[in-house]
Amino acid sequence: MKLQLDITPDLVAMMAAEIKAGERAVTAATREAGNSVKSAWRAQITSAGLGQRLARTIRSEQFPKGKPSLSAAALVWSKAPMIINAHDTGPLIRAHNGFWLAIPTEAAGKSRRGGRITPGEWEQRSGLRLRFVYRRTGPSLLVAEGRLNTRGRAVASRSKTGRGVTTVPIFLLVPQVKLPKRLDLARDAARAQEALPGAIVANWVEGKIG
Repeated sequence: MKLQLDITPDLVAMMAAEIKAGERAVTAATREAGNSVKSAWRAQITSAGLGQRLARTIRSEQFPKGKPSLSAAALVWSKAPMIINAHDTGPLIRAHNGFWLAIPTEAAGKSRRGGRITPGEWEQRSGLRLRFVYRRTGPSLLVAEGRLNTRGRAVASRSKTGRGVTTVPIFLLVPQVKLPKRLDLARDAARAQEALPGAIVANWVEGKIG
């Protein structure tokens, strides 16, 4: 007696198709999660007033590249990690070797390269010399003899008689400063991670229906 067993539909083919559907679902869900975190981090940065330029340093990438996988992963990072980390953790910054940290006032203006201007750059740009003023209480100062223009920036006086020249505080000098925590990147990453299983299932079902 000869017995023959035919399985219809083909079980092996069904399992292979299911694995492919799973690969597509995991890959799509991780891509969505990475893009979600990238968008959320960029929105946090701009909402904190840190600017579009810093927000655009947030990038995302998916692995493996170019093919679906059950082990797909998304990486979200910044091209300016030190700056991002400082605003995310709110660290205490101390001056090195007993020197001062120079905090620019409104009269100092901005650096030509963007961001905070240094005393050396300010002297080079303005043509004025900074003078140290020690104060027993409160931060010490770096001041310059000049005038304030219409934008409130300290500039050299054009007056030959010295009219309008005043002593302008350009930098506050402190031994350390505590940066405020302005970002919470872990919050957005945790939300994306919590939503990932549901997104995988949704993409898996959608892929099978389609």
